[in-house]
Amino acid sequence: MNKIEKLNNNKTVISQNDSLTDYSKFLVEIKDRIRRSQYEAAKAVNQKIIQLYWDIGRSITEKQQTLGWGKSVVETLAEDLQREFSGMSGFSARNIWYMQQFYTEYKDNAILQPLVAEISWSKHLVIMSKCKDMQERQFYILSTKKFGWTKDVLIHQVEIKTYERYLLGQTNFDDTLPEKIKKQAVLAVKDEYNFDFLELANEHSEAELEQALLKNICAFLIEFGADFSFIGNQYRIEVESEEYFIDLLLFHRKLQCLVAVELKIGKFIPEYKGKMEFYLNLLNDRVKLPHENEAIGIIVCKSKKRTIVEYALKDSKKPIGVATYSLSATLPEAYKALLPSPTEIAEKMEPLLLY
Repeated sequence: MNKIEKLNNNKTVISQNDSLTDYSKFLVEIKDRIRRSQYEAAKAVNQKIIQLYWDIGRSITEKQQTLGWGKSVVETLAEDLQREFSGMSGFSARNIWYMQQFYTEYKDNAILQPLVAEISWSKHLVIMSKCKDMQERQFYILSTKKFGWTKDVLIHQVEIKTYERYLLGQTNFDDTLPEKIKKQAVLAVKDEYNFDFLELANEHSEAELEQALLKNICAFLIEFGADFSFIGNQYRIEVESEEYFIDLLLFHRKLQCLVAVELKIGKFIPEYKGKMEFYLNLLNDRVKLPHENEAIGIIVCKSKKRTIVEYALKDSKKPIGVATYSLSATLPEAYKALLPSPTEIAEKMEPLLLY
């Protein structure tokens, strides 16, 4: 084969490779468009169903008020609708009762009413049945929308009291973070993390806790929050020939900052705050990229006394949160007495309204 033939053959191969690359890109684009269309179609169908159920609930309520119809209208309506639309689900007497409850409980709520079409009907049923407080319902509707929780994940989040765990978080973010991110940062730290997915004995070392979390990294990140990414464990930083190791180093995509996590198997003591401040200084000076915000720290302990945490963080200039962890999904009943006022709860949930 002469040089010209070789050259022409090479050009043919290059041309074929370029065509394959172009087609691969084209295929990815088409797949993305189909998926987006499917999502938009499903979203539109969900909105129509929610609007239908809302209208049915409103109509029943109005007829009962104006014509004096009793409860039996629901049973009769359910029988007639199931007879007429035999291939459709959703018109059982129980579900129609939920439609009326849906309308009557949300119709006068200026915050919840605009949110009703944001999640599916099955998720609304979970929230209505398991949450009676309106601000708690708002939290789970907004969180389900923001984080894309499935029905099973939503049930789990309600059962482990995620609402309370977020609202009771102890941080000094209001005093240490820039205005543009401090409200979002409040939702980045829970008061207690549920590590019931770990197979650990009640008595365990910090190394065992860390290794167990690493083996269950996906579950750990889900528990911490959807915006966290894992960078490394025992993250090494050297200063003046001395080595220092951060237990876990994460990155928060929304806050655009590094997050140092220190794990402690005992109770919180004020000395932990000084060590975390040292780590945050190192991260800001030696690891943080120019476009990123300053690092924040989360100290996760087996237990804490809230007043001691408040005094420890009072004058700190570094953004730090102190949380506890549990190997059980049960949250102490005493937590409910610690919940902030409705006004404070509304302020803490403002970042969720941005999505």
